[in-house]
Amino acid sequence: MFLKEYFNSEQGYVKISAEQASMFAKEVAHDFNPLHDVDAKRFCVPGDLLFSLVLQKYGLSQHMHFIFSGMVGDSVLLDFPATDAEHIDITDNQGKTYLQIQRSGPIIHDPVTIELLIRDYVAFSGQNFPYVLVPLLEKQNVMLNIDRPLVIYESMTLRFDHLDFQEPQLEMLEPQVEINGKRATAYLHFQIKDNSTNTVGTGFKKLAVSGLREYDHGPMQAFIDEYLARKNEYLENIALATG
Repeated sequence: MFLKEYFNSEQGYVKISAEQASMFAKEVAHDFNPLHDVDAKRFCVPGDLLFSLVLQKYGLSQHMHFIFSGMVGDSVLLDFPATDAEHIDITDNQGKTYLQIQRSGPIIHDPVTIELLIRDYVAFSGQNFPYVLVPLLEKQNVMLNIDRPLVIYESMTLRFDHLDFQEPQLEMLEPQVEINGKRATAYLHFQIKDNSTNTVGTGFKKLAVSGLREYDHGPMQAFIDEYLARKNEYLENIALATG
């Protein structure tokens, strides 16, 4: 499967280097969150990569709920246990839990369908900043701390009416946000269609944003412009290198 270049196996564990995690974030998800930069002080593996590895190993269940309970650092040894259980904990070799999965219903393991879902989901997820999160916060007259931006992936839920589909595609639904002082919780809702026609499922991604401040258009726009310039430069260099 296409994920093989984004992790290594070591002594029965999954190990993701900072370079592999950053490459997945930028080249697959087009996610340029500074937390996924190789040299970031608070570097963490993208939650979308962990989600993708779960689907690769355990298949896609009709109902799935993911709770991201810890930030995975560089080259942490992760245990993806061999199990058919409905509840699965992804821990490190010291027993610390980073991801909890609850699943139920039928399961499919078709690699083509799962890869299509992964690619479409992480592409959707990678667009959350700035195109969804910034205007969502702006409506509340707040913005993230551009000096120390911290947006954390808390959880994600998937629910399917059935698993008899071949070309899953995500469509954004109306997002929601709850403000509590300097913190915000954003709910990014989506539906899943089969080949852009029949809706076969729904889901939402829950994000935590801390360090909120009063919205200021100038600095926020400058931050977005710099973010997009960095993103475009990286992707253009990749295109030139592979072209």
